[in-house]
Amino acid sequence: MAQEPILQSFIGGRWIGQHGAQALRSALNGQLVAQTHEESLDFAEAVAHARQQGLAELMAMDFQQRAQRLKALALYLMERKEQLYEISRHTGATRADSWIDIEGGAGTLFAYAGVGGRELPSGNVVHEGPAIPLGKTGKFAGSHILVPRGGIAVHINAFNFPIWGMLEKFAPSFLAGMPCIVKPATATSYVTEAAVRVMHESGLLPAGSLQLIIGGTGDLLDRLQGQDIVTFTGSADTAAKLRVNPNLIRNSVPFNAEADSLNCAILAPDVTPDDEEFDLFVKEVAREMTTKAGQKCTAIRRAIVPAKHIDAVAERLRDRLAKVVVGDPTVEGVKMGALASHAQQADVAERVEALLKSSDLLFGAKDGFAPRGEGVNEGAFFAPTLLRSRDPHAEGGAHDIEAFGPVSTLMGYDDIDEAIALAARGKGSLVASLITRDPQVAAKVVPAMGALHGRLHILDRESAAESTGHGSPPPGVKHGGPGRAGGGEELGGLRAVKHYLQRTAVQGSPTMLMAVTGEYVRGAKVYETEVHPFRRYFDDLQIGESLLTHRRTVTEADLVNFGCLSGDHFYMHFDELAAKDSQFGKRIAHGYFVLSAAAGLFVSPGVGPVLANYGLDTLRFINPVGIGDTIQARLTCKRKIDQGKKSPKGEPQGVVAWDVEVTNQNGELVASYDILTLVLKRA
Repeated sequence: MAQEPILQSFIGGRWIGQHGAQALRSALNGQLVAQTHEESLDFAEAVAHARQQGLAELMAMDFQQRAQRLKALALYLMERKEQLYEISRHTGATRADSWIDIEGGAGTLFAYAGVGGRELPSGNVVHEGPAIPLGKTGKFAGSHILVPRGGIAVHINAFNFPIWGMLEKFAPSFLAGMPCIVKPATATSYVTEAAVRVMHESGLLPAGSLQLIIGGTGDLLDRLQGQDIVTFTGSADTAAKLRVNPNLIRNSVPFNAEADSLNCAILAPDVTPDDEEFDLFVKEVAREMTTKAGQKCTAIRRAIVPAKHIDAVAERLRDRLAKVVVGDPTVEGVKMGALASHAQQADVAERVEALLKSSDLLFGAKDGFAPRGEGVNEGAFFAPTLLRSRDPHAEGGAHDIEAFGPVSTLMGYDDIDEAIALAARGKGSLVASLITRDPQVAAKVVPAMGALHGRLHILDRESAAESTGHGSPPPGVKHGGPGRAGGGEELGGLRAVKHYLQRTAVQGSPTMLMAVTGEYVRGAKVYETEVHPFRRYFDDLQIGESLLTHRRTVTEADLVNFGCLSGDHFYMHFDELAAKDSQFGKRIAHGYFVLSAAAGLFVSPGVGPVLANYGLDTLRFINPVGIGDTIQARLTCKRKIDQGKKSPKGEPQGVVAWDVEVTNQNGELVASYDILTLVLKRA
């Protein structure tokens, strides 16, 4: 066999590592795959490179540009995914397991590129409006902004998802403008290193934006400051040790932990063995035991079922597990691979022995376990293992011991309140599933469990076809949980990006707030020119550029014509007597007539740079408009977003949000909203 490669760290813009140290063995056959490097790393250099080069490079771009870079990185990774699949198989992962890690990781980059493109501005200041008046005359107001923290993010990751685990943290921090120093778990670091090499070779990573540590973190945490962030994925015990680092405490460095937890699935008492949901529950538990060989921080460790059905659940689970073929994933028919390392194999075996002190073995190695493939006797394989708790309320056992492998424990309950209490014995988890047919059961159980579970997954026959499953946290929803699960949050779409930004309150005049936020604030100074704002190209428009329209008096004919056109003959618009008895005391115009009439006042009808109106936000009808009232509109350029997109004809364009205020003859606001338009850039 050829000399196994020596893994290298990527620090200070160069690859470091020439001499081998720790040998890393294939989980499939025990053969050597790679070695860590012997050379020590200069973490002062790594931190300085991130602070100086990395921050400068990232802050030279805005949110939109960083989002575009994430998309390009995702595409580049997808084009080279097969070389990553080839390396990933040595971790014991099947093709399906690696799909979660490799293509799921790239998908997370795509997802955050979309979040940035849709929800973040062209700039590095996010305005969390609207502004709040703080004075009587409107000359003093307050609002909130989110800005890049000006620090670095240290990501310490687990062994089970060496690519997705890196990218689900990298994506939101990169989007937020924070350079990353990534430390993967050593056992599968050869997969992470391969992915970082691909990303570096793309030329898309700004210098200093991503550095890689192979091996220990040394004094890295001692060099961090208050603007930095540490994120961790792994065991609760390791999280507890890192969390109390004196430097992190002294400088109030945010520490986000996502720890392995004793997740559960509850089969509700309304489900019988004849129901489709019963089989969905069995399938979900079996899938979570065998996907990644159960090495998922979200895997179902406790299956909580009605006592009257526990034998039926056990029988169907045994039947399903008996059909799972274990072995080298390259062998046809294999559905479950090995644990990620031989050390993990020993650890799971030790935990199962501890669990057997309070549980009975229902299915395990004695039930025909025989991994398939060449050299598998030297691999890190472990049999799917199903246990049954002898006393679900006893101390210890599956409520406290986690075997991080293909292991789950059945527990019986008598009523749903007991099931909720058993779920709580896990002391906080990343996810819990409820399998039920009854919406009322869900309405009772979910709020009762919400305080102790980071995500609650409700499964029935309606959602089954599209459900991502108990163990799959999509990028758009939170990943994390309270208590034993670490108390942190990851993912969650824009929420995750905000974790890496600093929220600051800003007070001042509306004009000053507009200058700071890059967004028009009501009451700020506006700019009126002889050119209609709809006649200006995206490049030429200024925030605060405004048009005060001519006036229009609303007539009874307007109400009649709009009612006939729209089919809206609501009594408040047409019944004089009923309208007199209402809180308004008179007939009033349709709200959507007011909206349409306002558009007629401010739209410039000729061909120009405005291509389309594609949205309307924050619409409110403030005061009623009656027959004889006179309305007027003010249209103001509120926000410009350059997403780097082009029209179908290849013409570059941007998004402009316009603030619209519609007032009556007394100067009272009658309608308020934003409209979104696509506007051409100059050629």
